[in-house]
Amino acid sequence: MTDPQYADLGLPLLHAGKVRELYSLPDRPGRILMVATDNISAFDHVLDSTIPDKGIILTRLSLWWFNRLSGIVANHVASTDVPEAVKGRAVIVQELDMIPVECVARGHLTGSGWEEYRSTGMVCGVRLPEGLHDGSELPEPIFTPAMKAPVGEHDENVTFDEMVDRLEVPDDGERVRNLTLSLYRAAAPVARKRGIILADTKFEFGKLPDGTIVLADEVLTPDSSRFWDAGAYDEDGSLVSFDKQYLRDWLLNDSGWDRGSGARPPALPDEIVQATRARYLEAYERLTGERLAV
Repeated sequence: MTDPQYADLGLPLLHAGKVRELYSLPDRPGRILMVATDNISAFDHVLDSTIPDKGIILTRLSLWWFNRLSGIVANHVASTDVPEAVKGRAVIVQELDMIPVECVARGHLTGSGWEEYRSTGMVCGVRLPEGLHDGSELPEPIFTPAMKAPVGEHDENVTFDEMVDRLEVPDDGERVRNLTLSLYRAAAPVARKRGIILADTKFEFGKLPDGTIVLADEVLTPDSSRFWDAGAYDEDGSLVSFDKQYLRDWLLNDSGWDRGSGARPPALPDEIVQATRARYLEAYERLTGERLAV
């Protein structure tokens, strides 16, 4: 668990993850205060540098998408009436029994999916056509789950059948797969109309006491998605991103850090911090059509 940044709220800390902190609300049973920090993670490390206003961007954009997608599945947001110290970067959510799966939808081939495809011709057990490139649009969106791992460890990509075998309620597998693909198919055209290709994204789901599955955590943000500039898209290699890829590329190619060394990534130069912040802001403003006053 990372060190909490908002412990002075005076509320019991339930969990401090890579990016979010969860606090109990003793006077509101079944409700949790979820705070988005300005932390940023890459390659399973929480970086020493933060991205100013990132938590606000993620929270506001998630709320925008939750509202647009509510006809497909209910979500965990109960209220935006939060303490002043975390206003804009926090929401009150329903307490859920989380399904321990990163539910990933891919409409384009890239990232770990591209690496697996080059070796096997498949992604998480899904056979794909020959001759695809990094960035290729897939014939149809695919569901590629990963089992959740503790902070600091890598989530494990699995096949659909492997995921079902590990779930307490096997029927939940089909339900979250259908929801994941329905959400992606609804969101991708919205993004495309605003000049953004939704290459892939991950969703998380939890269950209410009555077994109802609801959408949780964040949704369709630059942290949980790959957003590409549709105007600059070239499936043979020109992928201009509005997400963490810019930062990942700097760490791998220009920082001098050896990912396999076991050492922590270096602090980010100010120009990398500001350029990452600008990409997150542009994603928000393109998608919502609103300027974000921060």
